[in-house]
Amino acid sequence: MTNVPVIEPRSVLVVEDSAVLRHLLSHSIRNDPRLRLVDAVESAEEAIRLVPHLRPDVISMDVCLPGMDGLEATRSIMTHCPTPIVIVSDALDAQVSMNALRSGALAVIEKPRGLTSDAGRAAVRAITTQLYIMSQVPVIRRRLMMAEALPQVGAMVTPWPVQPRLLALAASTGGPRAFAQVLGALPVDFPIPVVVVQHMGGPFMEGFAHWLDQQVPMSVSVASHGETLRPGHVHVAPGDRHLTVGAGGEAILMDTPPVQGQRQSASILFSSVARVFGRNAIGVLMTGMGEDGAQGLGDMRRAGAYTITEDRSTAVIHGMPGAAERSGATCISLPLPEIAPHVARIIADSAVSPDMRPPLPGRQPPRNMT
Repeated sequence: MTNVPVIEPRSVLVVEDSAVLRHLLSHSIRNDPRLRLVDAVESAEEAIRLVPHLRPDVISMDVCLPGMDGLEATRSIMTHCPTPIVIVSDALDAQVSMNALRSGALAVIEKPRGLTSDAGRAAVRAITTQLYIMSQVPVIRRRLMMAEALPQVGAMVTPWPVQPRLLALAASTGGPRAFAQVLGALPVDFPIPVVVVQHMGGPFMEGFAHWLDQQVPMSVSVASHGETLRPGHVHVAPGDRHLTVGAGGEAILMDTPPVQGQRQSASILFSSVARVFGRNAIGVLMTGMGEDGAQGLGDMRRAGAYTITEDRSTAVIHGMPGAAERSGATCISLPLPEIAPHVARIIADSAVSPDMRPPLPGRQPPRNMT
């Protein structure tokens, strides 16, 4: 007889000042075999007091609370007792969402409307599913690491003989902070265009681009169909459309079906970069759940481009970069603080004869493509 392993339900703390939603969330969690409700409270102060004792696997956190708000509570919890936190916001407010992610929350979800309707109950069930997913994400204290220098890892590798004309980056969960750190370390006069895919709902994208524009030296905007990709500017994929690059170096937006459940798709972007720019591009795949981006990054590497993945040591979720590493799609895996200096070095060295270039540091996964 085969022994089936027993999977322990993930413990949840609900922090919600609306009595109705607090009751519905609690009821939905109790009826979900994947989850176990440890408490439901209406204030941030009570949550902060309980977390060290209850040690929940995940927290559902309201933003507008009596006294201390949910964002301040998130910062406090992530400083003193790191725990996966899902923010449940009254509205799809981009500024609140960006501040929540900067505070250490892993995800932001809109509060359901019409709580007693079928749609409202379905939205509550979607929150419990997100809580279960995020409960499995490892977190560390105040996972911002914006200025931390990490030791170099692994062996020395030979520089890639590229003449970069485009930098393409993608991320999902944990991406906003990763983009702020990497792009924040590149200069305002960065000599090539930058294209970005961040998995995020359509209503958030304008706010995300505006927020990122305030965090980094380069200018940032949501990409428009047909616009020329220009040096020193970050072009962000819009919500619910794929971003690709055209043969003339322009942004092409597509309404084709989602890929691996994503639209915007990192693989769609990377594959188009491989077709248009060949070896003359750099691709970077950072933190995120799932495997989006791995196939497209592999296309870039096969075309001769230089490809980078975020190392497990700093990724909030190593799913996407891990999938790329396993498939042989990455030339090098680096901790987050080392990515921007590495990119800058490649671009600086691109004007130097290959035999005059010193080696670049980093951990190099096997080069075989499967």
